[in-house]
Amino acid sequence: MTATQTYDALRHLADSWGLVAMGVFFTLFVAWPFRPGASNRNQAAATSIFEDDDDD
Repeated sequence: MTATQTYDALRHLADSWGLVAMGVFFTLFVAWPFRPGASNRNQAAATSIFEDDDDD
């Protein structure tokens, strides 16, 4: 395989399956916080900056 053929093959792979893989990972990362049972962790993360807050 020449360098041009290698580049074309890798470019084709990235254009097709790379795009599919990025779409799958994006969907998983967006859906992860909305899974069942995640509300407790989400609430803990949202209020964690206030745990050591003293207003005295």
